[in-house]
Amino acid sequence: MAGRDGTEDQKAQEAREVDEAEDGEDPVEREAAAWVARLSSSDATEADRRAFAAWHGADPAHAAAYAEMDALWRKLGHLPDPRPRKGPPKTLAGLAAAALIAGALADQTGLIDRLRADLWSGVGAIEHATLADGSRVDLNTDTAIAVRFTERERGIELLRGEASFDVVPDPSRPFVVRGGGLSVRALGTRFFLRADGADSPVGVAEGRVDVSGEGGRAVVSAGEEVRLGDGALQVTAADVERDTAWRDGRLIFSGKPLATVLAELNRYRRGRILLLDRTLGARRVTGAFDARNTDDALDVIAATMGARIRRLSPLLVLVGSPL
Repeated sequence: MAGRDGTEDQKAQEAREVDEAEDGEDPVEREAAAWVARLSSSDATEADRRAFAAWHGADPAHAAAYAEMDALWRKLGHLPDPRPRKGPPKTLAGLAAAALIAGALADQTGLIDRLRADLWSGVGAIEHATLADGSRVDLNTDTAIAVRFTERERGIELLRGEASFDVVPDPSRPFVVRGGGLSVRALGTRFFLRADGADSPVGVAEGRVDVSGEGGRAVVSAGEEVRLGDGALQVTAADVERDTAWRDGRLIFSGKPLATVLAELNRYRRGRILLLDRTLGARRVTGAFDARNTDDALDVIAATMGARIRRLSPLLVLVGSPL
């Protein structure tokens, strides 16, 4: 009986090791990060310290991983953050907790918007639908819309995220999309609107739109986008087809800073991607990625730019190293 139990335990351990290898995470690094977080907490006990000492001395790899994680922890505690805040996290645990809590709050807010919505997409998903008037709508990741069709107006409320509209003309009932503080009236067109605070919230692929908001009013034609700056709506030339390639599941970047690329990839995954190296973040990226596989995109970035990618958990990824 004992021999059989031992064999089963060994098989279970081997299965766990296979799962960990397939996940692409280093179990020793994960354990080291957990020990750093535990020992730095205010409720760490003497039993915790004895258990850590046993783990630390069991394998030189444990000691090396712990030293690296501890150094990373201390370094992260002194990274500057331009945003004003009270009581900034001073440790990797605080940073991770802040990221995970922010992600949870975002998900919770998304749930509220979905309850109000007629159509929505999940994080990392891209959905397509045809409205009652025959117009097509494409919902980018984590997007929700409410349909407000009346006899006088075909109204859409963009509650969150980004949507692209291919509008069927109907002079008797204008097609108007409202979201992110903007109102966009279609003049027989294909356009997109983002309600997430993007610098370029509106772009037109075909036809024209009439955009109004606190920054004024502007007519935007095909191949143009609206940029928000100095409190005014500014119309500039843009590659709108590239910017809406997400409709086909592609994310295309041309000479964009890595920091911008990572922020965009972060929209398509749960949790947070944290950039630790500002110099690395300023480097330019040109390429196309699969919107449904951001882990693959991160691996490509690591391989082509020499960036270090560290997955501390499925919800927290570090890019670059301050060490």
